[in-house]
Amino acid sequence: MMLPEQFFELMLKELEVHTEMQPYYKFLGNQSSWHFRRNYFLQRLRYIKKHMIDNVDNKANLSIWDCGCGYGTTCLFLAMNGIKTYGTTLEFYFDTVNKRKEYWSKYGDTSLFTCTYENLFDNKPQPASYNWIIVQDTLHHLEPIDEALQIFNESLRKGGKVLSIEENGNNIIQRMKLYKYRGNKRIITIWDEKLQKDILIGNENIRSLNSWRWLFEKNGFHLLGDSVQYIRYYLPISYKFSNPEVLMAKEEQIQRHKGLRREYFFFGLNFIMEKN
Repeated sequence: MMLPEQFFELMLKELEVHTEMQPYYKFLGNQSSWHFRRNYFLQRLRYIKKHMIDNVDNKANLSIWDCGCGYGTTCLFLAMNGIKTYGTTLEFYFDTVNKRKEYWSKYGDTSLFTCTYENLFDNKPQPASYNWIIVQDTLHHLEPIDEALQIFNESLRKGGKVLSIEENGNNIIQRMKLYKYRGNKRIITIWDEKLQKDILIGNENIRSLNSWRWLFEKNGFHLLGDSVQYIRYYLPISYKFSNPEVLMAKEEQIQRHKGLRREYFFFGLNFIMEKN
């Protein structure tokens, strides 16, 4: 098994090779925020490990779709742990994925990860194709959202799950930043050069857990309550004065208790919805 910490160290070396990824994964830039970014990265991978690797008895029978896989980082992490994943994306850096697979082939079976450039609404999966769907930094981009969730429901087998790694739409700081950036224009149309067509997209249309729960429930899902996790509470400046592992442990303790701090001051939100 490849642990999140091992994967992270190997990815740091990869960034020295695939320099085009550095503006997105800013680990080789400003050292003052290095531990802040590392913690956030590891928290998300540990969440994937806990729910999709540690609790799996038969990896060979798993069928996973990573909708909006981007650079394929999560898919590569799963491949390094012997889990097959199919990724789809509309990102301009799609062509980097094959170069990444060449790098990671030294450490695991990258053939377990396949990826295509396609629109969710143009190429619907066959019914009951998947056990899991991953939407990481993607759910808030999917529009029309109800249609997307219906596609998810139809694509999942009985008891299938959607694992979401999102921004917390109630975070006060992020809400102010996004309002300054895009106002209330939460849904926009963009031109996709590869597909040669306009597509509808959520304009950083982040939501709270309650909002997501309402949307999923009306489309045939229910929330797994013990899957809810809030992450990234402390700001970068906190890492100048405290041990990063201590801060991560403190965050874990704080997020276990409902209240204003959890609801409005954590940046990240992870949760799992199960098909009814």
